Parts: sequence; structure tokens; C-alpha cells
Amino acid sequence: MSLSRVRLAIAQLNLTVGDLSGNCQKIIDQARVAAMHGARILLTPELSLTSYPPEDLLLRPSFLRQSDKALQTLASSLADLDIHIVVGHPVQSAGALYNAASVLHKGKTVAHYRKRDLPNREVFDEQRYFTSAREAVVFKVDGIQFGLNICEDTWKPDAPAAAAQAGAQVLLVPNASPYHMGKQTIRHNVVKQRVEETGMAIVYANLVGGQDELVFDGASFAMDAAGHVAMAMPQFEEALTFLDASLDEDHIVHLQGADSAVHAELEPVAQVYQALKTGVRDYVNKNRFPGAIIGLSGGVDSALTLAIAVDALGEDRVRAVMMPSPYTADISLDDSREMIRLLGVRYDEIGVSDCMQAFDKSLSPLFVGTQPDTTEENLQARIRGTMLMALSNKTGAIVLTTGNKSEMATGYCTLYGDMAGGFAVIKDIFKTLVYQLCHYRNTVGRVIPERIITRPPSAELRPDQVDQDSLPPYDVLDAILGMYMEQDQSVESIIASGYRQEDVVKAVKLLRINEYKRRQAPVGIRVTHRAFGRDWRYPITSKFNDLEGYTE
Repeated sequence: MSLSRVRLAIAQLNLTVGDLSGNCQKIIDQARVAAMHGARILLTPELSLTSYPPEDLLLRPSFLRQSDKALQTLASSLADLDIHIVVGHPVQSAGALYNAASVLHKGKTVAHYRKRDLPNREVFDEQRYFTSAREAVVFKVDGIQFGLNICEDTWKPDAPAAAAQAGAQVLLVPNASPYHMGKQTIRHNVVKQRVEETGMAIVYANLVGGQDELVFDGASFAMDAAGHVAMAMPQFEEALTFLDASLDEDHIVHLQGADSAVHAELEPVAQVYQALKTGVRDYVNKNRFPGAIIGLSGGVDSALTLAIAVDALGEDRVRAVMMPSPYTADISLDDSREMIRLLGVRYDEIGVSDCMQAFDKSLSPLFVGTQPDTTEENLQARIRGTMLMALSNKTGAIVLTTGNKSEMATGYCTLYGDMAGGFAVIKDIFKTLVYQLCHYRNTVGRVIPERIITRPPSAELRPDQVDQDSLPPYDVLDAILGMYMEQDQSVESIIASGYRQEDVVKAVKLLRINEYKRRQAPVGIRVTHRAFGRDWRYPITSKFNDLEGYTE
């Protein structure tokens, strides 16, 4: 027999940083729908009013004033509803700034919680902005005691324990937890540990959507006091889901998804593809670009980038440009044309031979006594980059670059050439994963010609060129880079695990000397726990060398 029952609504929202009025309106709309369905509590993500991460906007007094005003607007706009809205926002108090969540009810703030544990790792930099608080907060709705934590608070035992000691039976947790591969399993394990420690049920509401290089996958869930997932929301989609919390005669809280919906987690490669699609869609749309431009090469990287762009934006907003040189193989042109036929996007071919000859003529007096080398190869890439950027300037569409993580790591890319553009779609995707993503996309519907996937990769900047002329095989290279860059393993341990010393030394050396290139690369989508950009902060000027004593 149930002594008390409370219906909760979990709003998994795609919000935009700084869009205070737009974010406020989304919360208002969801609150009204939730109230119509009998919800007594609406839980929204972390910093839902400002969205996450606001970064240095938090240092601007005007931003904080407008945030306060938006919170007042939100409260007054929902004063007619008998529903408790948990909304995240920054708040100033006694000269300090806090990452907070307020509970609004009938136009008033009935509870207010300030985040305890401030992450300062990976992509997080909250200690730059916020002050930590220690107070536990519990509020009662229809006989059930609800506690509040915010995101990182649940990754450590102290804040959940404090809520339980204050009498909470259900812990509500607004989150802005960015996606990386394997993240949902980690979240479930962490939350299950907190459930076991405290005996509380936990409701976890996560942000969804793209914000610059970060992608938030949603995947909000609720875990009952026995450690079972009672509700799981879809990944990479906005959603509003209902959950009933009931208190039995033994004062144990039970959770039941109101629609019995437990959405299965996507397969790993499908997750990555959806993350990339979400990142492209939201970067282009939230920044109001009319569309995207992609330089095709006939290779697998540009093919994957094109497929993602079309899936994210639609074929009418994507333009592909092929820029053949004398070294471009006929099959590269044939395969690109076939892919265009399958996708139906606008397609242009612009030869670069005339431009190459013009550069050769202008530079030949300065190059007397030298032999052709990567200088001439890079000129081809820079001519292409200039053409793509000219189209971008003329049309307003953003150039999506096509370089992968293996290339970014080793410098197998050209500054102001194939690196020229506004957004790097597969910047955090190793080459071996590029192939997996292409195969996955073709299982959904064939759009990438098989020969693009099976051909040996080549930059086609000189006769008979293939990537493996300059790099170890990609399965070897990616494994070494993964161990050294993502797992912080030593050169010694990588060699000891079975990789050839010359391959390890080459990969690590290339990684080290190309930091200056990566600093000039466009922002790109993060899908691993260690991506180039916010995760990777190595100095360009450095004499540290952990290859001392090693030779290729």
C-alpha cells in the first residue's frame, strides 16, 4: 500500500549558452506540459537557465544580472501552476559566485542548493568561476523528502551522504555531463554506488545537444533504492518523461516510469555517429550558418564528413566541392560523383591545375637550386583551402574540415590548407574508427561507395602517394597514439606491450612537434575522454623530451 505518491517530470533539454529568454521559454513550455500530466516536480538540467558551460560569460556582471532577471521572469510566469520546478542558474552571494539550483513553486523559491564539488579536470574548469558550498538541501512534496545535488556532487560520496543525513529519500540531480565513449556505463556505476551507500533513489537529468566542441547525450535515468534502472531516456534527443515515486508502509521509496519507458543505450559506433551528427547540427544551427561546404577528395574522411553533414542538416543545406589536381586519380572523381548521386547534394568541380602553375611561375625564381618537396604538395592543399574559404565568404556557409585524429596527432595535415575551415567534424576520430563509422552508416542506408572504404588512403599530392609512405599502418599508429595520448602510458610501456620501437618513437615524435599546428586547428567535436583542445594543454615551446635515448 502506498502512503504517498509524487509524479516527477524529467526535462531533457537542448539549450543554448547565453540564450536566457529562449532557455527560459523552453522551461516554461515543459513545465506547463508536465503540470497538465499531473507532475508535481519538474527536474531540468544543470545551469538550465544559462546552459552549460557559460565559461567566461560568468565573469561579466551584465550576464549575471540578466540571469537573475530571467529567473524572476521564470518564477512569475509559472506562478499559476502547482508544480515545483528545479532550475539551474548561477547566483552571487556575499561576493562569491555559486553554481546553484532553485526550486520554484507558485512564483516563489522554496528551496535553494549550491553545488559542493566543482570539477577541474578534463573539459571542466568550474573552480575558475564558482565557490564550493557545503549545505544540504531537502524539500518535501506530498509526504516524500527530496534532496538536491548537482552533477559532480554525485561522483563523490560526501554530498549525497549529506542529503541522506538531512532526511532525503529521493535525490534529484541536474546534470550537464558531456558525452564521451563509454560515459553512460560510468554514470550508471557511479550512481549505483551512491544508491548503495545512501539507500536513496536517484533521478539523474542530463543536458542534450551540442555546445561548441562538447556534445551532451541526454540519456537521463532514474535508479531506485535497489540499484535498478527504473527509467531511461533516449540518447541525443530532447524528451520529457514522467516518473512516479511512491512511499510504502516501510517508508521505502519505489520508482516507476509512468510510461514504462526504458530506452536501450545505442551501440558504441552508433553513439559516436549520433554525437557527430548532433555536434554538426547544433554548431551550424545555433551559430546561424545557412549551410555547410565540404571539400571532397574521393577519400574516406571527406566521405564520412559529407554523410554526417547531410544527416545533420539535410541535402539542401550541404554543398560538396571536388578540386582535382594532376595527381587526382580518376577513381577518386568517379567515387565522389557516385556519392553525390546517392546523397543528392549540390556538387561542383573546380580544377586547381591553373592555380598550381601560377604559383609555380611566381615562386620558381625564389626556388632556384631546390628540389620539389612537401612545399609544392602543401601549395595544392592551400589552393583548395583558399577556394573553399572564398565560397564560404560568398555564401555564408561554414566550411567543415575533414581531418581525423590520427592526422591531427601526427601533423599529417596542412596549415591553411585542409585545416582551413570553421568546424572540424572528425577531429577526435582515429582513422580506424573512421572506417567503422563508414561501415555503420552504410548499414543504415548505403551512401558511401565501397571503393572509398577499401582503397588505400592517399592525400594524392604526388604520384602514387599513399599515407603509409609517411606513417605506420593506421591500426598500429592509432593504438600507439591511444596509449600515449589518451591513457598517458610511457614510451617504455608501449614498446613493452609489443609495438616496434621505431613506430612508437615516430608516432610520439610527430605528436610532440606538431603541437603548433593543432593550436591553429578549428574547434571540433569531442567524443573521447581526451581530445585535442580543452582536454589537451601541452606547451608548444618545450624542451622536455621523453624520447631521450630512443631512435627510430
